[in-house]
Amino acid sequence: MTAESALPAEPAQLALDAHLFDCVQVNLAAAAERWHGPGTGLRLGARLRFDPRVGPSGLPTVESGPATQLALAETTLGITARPGRAVRVEELTPGEGCFVLADAYHLPWVPYHRQQHIEHSFLLVAADATTVTVEDHYHNETPWGSARPGTWRLTRTQAAALPECTLAVELAPDTLPPRPAPAVDPVTGAQEYAHAYAAHPDRAAALRQLTLETWLLARSRALHAAWLGRYRTVGPRATEQVAAWRALAEQTYLASRRVARGRPEPSGLTDRLADLLRTDPDAFTAPAAPTAPAAASPESGAAADRLAVAATAARVLDTTPHTLLAGTRFNDVPGFSSFRLAELIDRLEDDLGVEFDSDDLTPENFQDVDAVCRIARWTAPLGAQDDPARREA
Repeated sequence: MTAESALPAEPAQLALDAHLFDCVQVNLAAAAERWHGPGTGLRLGARLRFDPRVGPSGLPTVESGPATQLALAETTLGITARPGRAVRVEELTPGEGCFVLADAYHLPWVPYHRQQHIEHSFLLVAADATTVTVEDHYHNETPWGSARPGTWRLTRTQAAALPECTLAVELAPDTLPPRPAPAVDPVTGAQEYAHAYAAHPDRAAALRQLTLETWLLARSRALHAAWLGRYRTVGPRATEQVAAWRALAEQTYLASRRVARGRPEPSGLTDRLADLLRTDPDAFTAPAAPTAPAAASPESGAAADRLAVAATAARVLDTTPHTLLAGTRFNDVPGFSSFRLAELIDRLEDDLGVEFDSDDLTPENFQDVDAVCRIARWTAPLGAQDDPARREA
């Protein structure tokens, strides 16, 4: 069964901020917003927590298990969950509250299909004599493509071919509790958490897991800021903290890719991780205050360097060199993600002979053509190479 064999029915209709949630939270939030209105799902971010446990790999993890996720949903989202059981999809009774957990490796509508084993949720909303309909609100970029909210139809044959679900729960609406006030738990153990990743002997394995950790931490901080914004203006400290977490998640992914390719590991990742954890309480409780905009840097790379970088970046990002040379930031190009950024770095290093210091591999240094030119080390002057314009062909 291929990803294309899941027939898309229609885009998701809920106005849910799906990019703020992980793959289990998002469909719990979707059910709650269907029953209680827009913004209900953001309640999952009311309390900012840091409560790591020992994961299957022996490294600490902030990933919550399904039981914890369901318990939080019941206490905050105005829903109840009947005890679940592991069953096959075709045995379930569809409905807007039929919440299912299964291995994404076997789900033909997600990019993880036949690529990665990872627990994933969806809602089994309808069925007829020939098809079953699933609803999945997950929003993310992956190395294998984009996951976007939507509704898909599977044939009965496809549904029968799915493996046994990890868990199936019947959700139902309940009385919505009072709106929770934003809260930030004290952070303890940040240094120990970061040190576990810094000291792990298998660097590739540690960075793979740390990529997931920083992604989860970044999303939870963004979700908390979104809930905070329902009470008061979100201050610059909180906004900057969310951006810093997002940047760390991207930098960690780049570091993981780099180590997997046999290149040096950037320094300072775990120090930055510990620092962000320690500063979370102050950042998310600081009052709002105006800040002056940062001054733009007048620096730019040499003309030949800029042409070469723009041509390579344009091929990776599916745009034109002229667009990038005009100052368009990479993350403003449709479809840009940390995966495209990793591909861009690979192409610059492999195709143009550019070298980057490991410590320079931060999202801030790959905002646009000029930012790249400022940190690039060229192995030979471009004047001694082919005309960069020819390399566009």
